[in-house]
Amino acid sequence: MKRSQIKRRPLADTVLATLEPEAKVYRELDGNGLYFRVKPNGSKSWELRYKKPDGKWSWIGLGGYPETSGSLARDKADQLRADAAKGENPIVSKRTREAESLEAANSTFEALAREWHTNKRQNWTDGTASRVIGSLQKHVFPKFGKRPFTDITPMEWLEFLRSLEKTGIIEQTSRIRAICREVYDLALVSGRIQYNPLESLHKHLTTRRANNYSHVSQNELPALLRAIGSYPHADDVRLGLLLLSRLAVRPSELREARWEEFDLDRALWTIPAERMKRRREHVVPLPKQAIEALQNLHQLTGYQPLLFPGRSDKTAPRSNTVFIMALRRLGYEGRQTGHGFRHIASTILNEHGFDENHIEAQLSHVKDGVAGVYNKAQYIEQRRVMMQWYADHLDTLQRGNVVEMKRA
Repeated sequence: MKRSQIKRRPLADTVLATLEPEAKVYRELDGNGLYFRVKPNGSKSWELRYKKPDGKWSWIGLGGYPETSGSLARDKADQLRADAAKGENPIVSKRTREAESLEAANSTFEALAREWHTNKRQNWTDGTASRVIGSLQKHVFPKFGKRPFTDITPMEWLEFLRSLEKTGIIEQTSRIRAICREVYDLALVSGRIQYNPLESLHKHLTTRRANNYSHVSQNELPALLRAIGSYPHADDVRLGLLLLSRLAVRPSELREARWEEFDLDRALWTIPAERMKRRREHVVPLPKQAIEALQNLHQLTGYQPLLFPGRSDKTAPRSNTVFIMALRRLGYEGRQTGHGFRHIASTILNEHGFDENHIEAQLSHVKDGVAGVYNKAQYIEQRRVMMQWYADHLDTLQRGNVVEMKRA
């Protein structure tokens, strides 16, 4: 709108948003010495006209619009007028408030954590850096991000971590505690705190690491496989559970997988080194059941780079609890985890006489040192046969007409 059309003051929000520029810069009075400034290029800002201690009039900027809204500009103007009434220089008091605000912002836990993350990430892979900041953003920042890190007590941290444990993510809670403890270590060594509030909390938290690898017995396995096959809540999650059970990969390796890693014509999945626990490329032979599941999954998510894109952010994978929550919905909380399928596969394959080296290669268990230099094609053909047998075996268990025979 044109300035000539303004009918009342203070200026309404619609006026601020639609006021048109002119050939020269101009100011429109909002009220009580506060003006709205409009430049020919369309940029807008707030200015306060005030009387200095020497009696002369001057201007002080209060911020650009729309970053500084009308209500915020009026609050700032009230503060500065009060300062002037007390004989203070408004420019000095404005700078003091800005410095205090900046100091407060830099003293939050989120600011400290991001500083720590920036220092550490130069020694991390992109995947590790992304997982660490992702955990902080999802679990910690919503709770403590805007709080001054010096004000958060050990009891608050303990209650927070215990609340995470109650959701069933025991191992992840342990990692989050370790991350936050390291964040505070940065503040400790840089002289910003005198003690680390997370230092001894592990003594009062659950340490059931084995729970992360829980798995059903072989007698219970057929019922679990049938439950997965009829999972009713989401087809992509059902197919993910099927792939976890047939391929014996780590849940994170599947959850973060990208379509470009798969060669369905050759029936191979090549997981890049940066996504592997041991930072070595890993090749997974795909049985026909896995190929069929991937083809079905491609119809659901093939238009995205990721096999399991997030619901709100398609560039990030689904939550790291997606599979454990699905198993919980099926009634297997505390009895079966995504990682537990690796233990089931190892047990069955060993009991049926498959070569231990082939099993360990499938599980990407690699020895340290020269003996552990991994040939990405190691035992591929033998593993093709082994994993096709395993997928067929699970299908037979799922149908419920298996006759147990030891493999020669």
